[in-house]
Amino acid sequence: MRGPNNKIGFDDRLVMLIMIPVAAFLIPVVFFGLRFQRPPYFTERIYVTTFIMTATLWIGSRYIMIWSRNRYPQFNSVKRRLLVQSIVMLIYTLIVTNTLGYFLHEYCGLNDPEKYTGRTIADVIINSNNAALFCTLTVVAIYEGIFFMNNLKNSIEEKEMFKRESLKAQLQALKTQVNPHFLFNNLNTLSSVIPENPKQAVDFVQQLSKVYRHILDVKDDQRISLNDELEVLRAYAFLLQTRFGDNLSISINVPPEKLKKMIVPLSLQILMENAIKHNIVSADKPLRIEVFAENGRLVVSNNLQKKNQVIESTGIGLDNLRNRYKLMSDKKVEVSESEENFTVSIPLIEN
Repeated sequence: MRGPNNKIGFDDRLVMLIMIPVAAFLIPVVFFGLRFQRPPYFTERIYVTTFIMTATLWIGSRYIMIWSRNRYPQFNSVKRRLLVQSIVMLIYTLIVTNTLGYFLHEYCGLNDPEKYTGRTIADVIINSNNAALFCTLTVVAIYEGIFFMNNLKNSIEEKEMFKRESLKAQLQALKTQVNPHFLFNNLNTLSSVIPENPKQAVDFVQQLSKVYRHILDVKDDQRISLNDELEVLRAYAFLLQTRFGDNLSISINVPPEKLKKMIVPLSLQILMENAIKHNIVSADKPLRIEVFAENGRLVVSNNLQKKNQVIESTGIGLDNLRNRYKLMSDKKVEVSESEENFTVSIPLIEN
């Protein structure tokens, strides 16, 4: 208890320092009807006894909650966690109350007929168990209340963070697609295609339109089906291959059963764009990009042939992709680089 336990959610030392002595004072007054100036008397021994039992119940219940949260950490296990936690706490409370009560009742003196006329052992046991259950419920109410409030706060903060990251990615992707270099390159490609192959020029304009329309369509989406994202990726790949010709090879090989999985919008376009931007694409050094599914993940891999010049980062890149996936899944974006290949593996999310 040197600091805030991550399963408690706050530094509870001050709460314990205040609440245990206060509860030890109130329990004899409320549950046993003890007084200072008249019978039945509230004595120092009774306070010490109540303090020991309250501290034992409080600290024990605290560690039961830590244990149950470690055992059932997932949000969808909250009902099971609360059920198991309640049963264990009830058993612990009854055992501690009656065991300590058995050893401390002589010291406490609640069954002294001279001071507490008419109070039987049964009365003491019933009142003790009622007080113990009240103490345990108080602990649960305090800790679970703060725990759920912190979870709610974190959930809201994560949601806002996701919105910011998603908006940043979408705006940056849109900015990338409408920047002068992108338009200049595609218009140059289009102008060279029109006289030689008018039909291909029409296809080029249609694929370019599909890319823009997709960016606008997913601006409010948190996730998108792999099938829809691959459709736009093929349109984006068509633009690139028309521009680079045989210097660029793009292979997309994903089995049909994976197409209903979900991914973060624009993630494949970002990875494709990064591969083009950071690698040489020429007749001497053709660039090969492969997209395939493996072990429940989607892999984008390219042969590594880095450009010598320093290219200014768009600010979107892998960090943004990692942050967006962090808010969507426990699985992480994996990046690996060898002498020959650069590979990024992103999780496929269940719908």
